[in-house]
Amino acid sequence: MTNSTLAVQSVSKHFSSHTAVDQVSFALEPGERVALLGHNGAGKTTLFKMILGFLKRDGGDISVLDAAPGSNAARSATAYLPESVAFPAALTGEEVLKFYARLKGQKPAVAMPLLERVGLAEAARRRVGTYSKGMRQRLGLAQSLIGNPRLVLLDEPTTGLDPISRQNVYELIGEIAEKGATVLLSSHALTELEARTDRILILSKGKLVADDILSELRAQAGLPIKLKVWTKPDAVKEVAEHLGAGRMNGRSVELDCDIEEKVKALSAISALGNLVEDVDVHAPSLDDVYRHFSNAAQKEA
Repeated sequence: MTNSTLAVQSVSKHFSSHTAVDQVSFALEPGERVALLGHNGAGKTTLFKMILGFLKRDGGDISVLDAAPGSNAARSATAYLPESVAFPAALTGEEVLKFYARLKGQKPAVAMPLLERVGLAEAARRRVGTYSKGMRQRLGLAQSLIGNPRLVLLDEPTTGLDPISRQNVYELIGEIAEKGATVLLSSHALTELEARTDRILILSKGKLVADDILSELRAQAGLPIKLKVWTKPDAVKEVAEHLGAGRMNGRSVELDCDIEEKVKALSAISALGNLVEDVDVHAPSLDDVYRHFSNAAQKEA
């Protein structure tokens, strides 16, 4: 018995022309929100399908709550939202949710509040054929959460959603994680994930090239911090000269520094007194970190 919701150990999957997943290992704990990142063809969907039991692995082991992928125990505890959601066009949103509730052995009435939670209460009795792509995506999210699953796999969950709906999706993800469910989601919208996930996994050509919290990945990457110093009118050149470097842009000076030099750089900026109006500090973004590890993996390949 383990405490992990999902344990993946040295898993590989080969197709005739290439290796889609290559010796991947990681474990996810209850309540974690984990982002699975990678370029198209990196192996994310193949990995999802093996976790769900849709594909047989060629090597390694996968355990879903100490059960085999695809077993009744694993399926009853797992929810999955694919990138492209399709439902019978003639059914209403309410009928779709009731159908899936019965499939999962739940009372249909218990699932109905999920329609309101994903913003579809007013469209509950409309046929799915009249839904936009974003509405179908939200309906898919609602059906995936029926029965309070303990492992939730989301493949591009915010595809086709407007900004408010995207925010609602991440709020819902946070709520189900707070209740102890483990969420593994893949997305190309890295800016969205930066403050909304606890941990990052990066796949490149089937290999797991990074696995940690964002702050640790930043440190491992050794990427510089960007400082933007806003100056008093007509003081931009003087500030740039005092700091010894930087790019002048209107009334600001922009410069990079290593993480360990941040305090020293901020002290130098503070010493300029009333020449400086404000300072913006930008740590490397998730986009920067992803690019670093992906490029490093490409060079080693």
